[in-house]
Amino acid sequence: MATVDVTEKDFESTVSAEGIVLVDAWADWCGPCKRFAPVYDAASEKHENITFAKLDTEANQGLSAALQIQSIPTLMAFRDGVMVFRQAGALPPAALEDLIGQVEGLDMDEVRKQVAAQQAQQS
Repeated sequence: MATVDVTEKDFESTVSAEGIVLVDAWADWCGPCKRFAPVYDAASEKHENITFAKLDTEANQGLSAALQIQSIPTLMAFRDGVMVFRQAGALPPAALEDLIGQVEGLDMDEVRKQVAAQQAQQS
């Protein structure tokens, strides 16, 4: 599957979908973003069951601010609507593959329990 562009209008519906969604927050002027793009695109072709989204931080500044993106590229991973990973910086191909494997291997019932416990502590 090729990458899909997300905007402020469709970000929430994209990341809250069932399954795995990776989001690459990037900008056209960003050198590391341009170097990471081919790695991300290649992974999207290899993993057709995963949604690979690209968020242009310049065109979606409100969403970028809401997500508190301070460095790019920033990679986020969502599974069944839950953010399970977020990190600034480009990943080499092997690290991206490792991340994908880890996200695929998550026990989402356990993740939901942990999220609920954290929310209860914050209340």
